[in-house]
Amino acid sequence: MKNMSVKKLFLYACLCAVFLVSCKKEIEKISDTFKDTASSVSGSPEAKTDSIKKDSVPVVKKESVPPVMQENGFYNAFVIPKDKKMRDSLYAEFSKKYNEKERTAILALNRLDSKSKWNADTLVVPAKIDTTLMAYSPFPMQLDVLSGVKKFVIFSYPIQAYAVYSNGSLVKWGPTSMGKKAAQTTRGLTFANWKKKLSISTVSSEWKLPYNFNIHNIGGIGWHEYTLPGYPASHSCLRLLRKDAQWLYSYADTWILNPGGATTKARGTAVMVFGDYNWGGRRPWKKLLDDPNANNISVEELTKLLEPDVPKMLKEQSNREKVADSIKTAKAMATPVDSERPVEPSSN
Repeated sequence: MKNMSVKKLFLYACLCAVFLVSCKKEIEKISDTFKDTASSVSGSPEAKTDSIKKDSVPVVKKESVPPVMQENGFYNAFVIPKDKKMRDSLYAEFSKKYNEKERTAILALNRLDSKSKWNADTLVVPAKIDTTLMAYSPFPMQLDVLSGVKKFVIFSYPIQAYAVYSNGSLVKWGPTSMGKKAAQTTRGLTFANWKKKLSISTVSSEWKLPYNFNIHNIGGIGWHEYTLPGYPASHSCLRLLRKDAQWLYSYADTWILNPGGATTKARGTAVMVFGDYNWGGRRPWKKLLDDPNANNISVEELTKLLEPDVPKMLKEQSNREKVADSIKTAKAMATPVDSERPVEPSSN
């Protein structure tokens, strides 16, 4: 019986040994597979520039590879590293992925111009680019309360954006940088006054203000082209991208002064500045990453805001039209008509 027990133990030990050897070989096989996979990933062409042949690209250290875009939905996050070399590498990738108009649109959504493109630590990027920006408008496409107002410009402090309405229809919107906390832009209804293609700031003679359109003559406040750093930074004025400043310069109507220029005969285009900025809080446009409607302003909110001032807008609009017509008539009467001009002799 003892010999039988020893034989059983010996056979059991042999089976265990065979099993362990088999497991070891399987583990070694799996380990080799992981090594091969890691080797293929480190040599992946995705870590190299597409336009350069694989064997001509030097090995790139992992920490120098720009972070990829995090795709979460309608808006994506383009993370910007603090390291300058990585930032430059990211910009090269950004420029390769998007053309100039698309880059301008993306920066506009982040309230940035090209000079300030890396002021943000994260760029909010739409999954589908619309270079007109109209697909991402936080303003309603139609405001019936403004149906009788031919031209209207509104600036929102909370989302640092402006919009233009013609007879209640949204025709344009874009980014702005309004007055900083210590020099905030005056809120409420006002009207466009005078304009000048290049003004010099009264705060500093070094500040050149292209396409300046004044809306507060005494306060010296107006909209014009200037740097957009991604937050409210101006000395009360309304900063715009150059193309937007040019567009509004041509769109809005100026005031009409009485002879001598001391008093106003008619007001220009109606302008509204409203709301409060969340000073020190998260940038409003970053909330789009969580909710694509986070910055939207409702029809009800704007109707409630504008309704009390619409009668004044219509009154000033009517007055300006009458004054403009009378000036046009006076000019026409001062010009000799064809019947009063001497008839030239015929050459026949």
